[in-house]
Amino acid sequence: MSQCAYALNVVYPRNAEVQINSSSTFFAGSADAKKKLTINGKPVNVHSSGGFALSVPLNVGENTFILKSGEDTLIYKITRPEPKNLQSYPRPLIEYDGMKYGKVCRENSPLRSTPINSGINRISHLQKGIPVVIDAEKNGFYRVVLGTNKDGWISVEDVDITNSGTSLVQLKGYDYIDTDEFFVFVFHLSKPTTWELVEGEPFLIKLYNIEDQPDNTYVMDFPLHQAAGGKKLMGYSARFSGSDFIVKIRKPVLVKNKRPLQNLKIAIDAGHGGKENGTIGCLGDLEKDINLNFAKYLESELKSRGAEVIMIRDNDSFVDLAKRVELANDENAVFFISIHGNSIPDSLDPLKNSGTEIYYYYNQSKPLADWIMNSMVLQLGMKNRCVRQQSFAVVRNTNALSVLIEVGYLINPEDNARMIDKNFQKKTAKAIADGIQNFMSKY
Repeated sequence: MSQCAYALNVVYPRNAEVQINSSSTFFAGSADAKKKLTINGKPVNVHSSGGFALSVPLNVGENTFILKSGEDTLIYKITRPEPKNLQSYPRPLIEYDGMKYGKVCRENSPLRSTPINSGINRISHLQKGIPVVIDAEKNGFYRVVLGTNKDGWISVEDVDITNSGTSLVQLKGYDYIDTDEFFVFVFHLSKPTTWELVEGEPFLIKLYNIEDQPDNTYVMDFPLHQAAGGKKLMGYSARFSGSDFIVKIRKPVLVKNKRPLQNLKIAIDAGHGGKENGTIGCLGDLEKDINLNFAKYLESELKSRGAEVIMIRDNDSFVDLAKRVELANDENAVFFISIHGNSIPDSLDPLKNSGTEIYYYYNQSKPLADWIMNSMVLQLGMKNRCVRQQSFAVVRNTNALSVLIEVGYLINPEDNARMIDKNFQKKTAKAIADGIQNFMSKY
């Protein structure tokens, strides 16, 4: 990496006078690598690219930091507020004397296993208008009746209470449709109801509050392993159309030995864009632009292997999270690859955080994430920061195998220098494509 001469510039903190409620924060930016850089007299290592980062402690009250590089001087005043002794007590469970009835008022509202608005505690995502039966509330959540022996939780903001309702639903039967791409089940109900799909062998389809069923729960055991000829799960979706509940389970994808990606539909999602800059790198580069560069190289690499590529964005445009998933689903993508650059909270040290992380939500996507991670670590020499399960909006895309790749940390000078390098971007695209191809070959 050749050295570049930069005037002293700080990308984080964003402002010279700022309040930060943390025991520490960090400075990240750029400076002339040939000149000595100090923060309050402490020498700071400047990467050959010009990037630097340093974690600093914060005392309660005003903290003054003087940055010097040659003739350049910057002064930052960071205020850490007095800590507050706030004791939080869990709100008590309020059980109702009788049932209440409501309807979901927001599209794709999470039905959760616990009354906590975070984590991977989602049972399903309910469409707007689906009726729910409620018997209690806690912590800003309604407790939802799921048959006679199970409960769920939904945010009170996601439900409109109605004056009346019925507790049970009639299942009138179902149709099985065998298409070229999917196993399709259409359940005919008297009205929509709550539901759950459970990955595994067998694959379980559960409909709750169904009359004349044990525990008021209808369960279909679908022998996926047998039906798919021993192949792994490759995507599924569920949605009500009127009072019909439609479940689509993707059939095994035909793999050509010499060109495993031939004709495969792969959606590439360059994170952020438009009004969303994402993280700012040490040298001032915007994450949204870096993500798009990676995405375009990956597009070229995948097309050269015969894949059909769907670009969620191919320019500096804003696409909201729901639309990103919708675009991939509308095109019937088999894979959904979201590309990002990582950042950290104030309390962490940017010099101690580097490498690649890959996230998935549904278990069906973990093997794909593992193959991509192995390929990136082997080919790029990036530190393996692990494959992790996390509830990010774009990886809760059940129609496809979906992963979110944090290529590296943009506030880490070494990672940042690599991520803005065109050759590294091309190598990253090849590594990701190899990971997908290796997964398909083994699949």
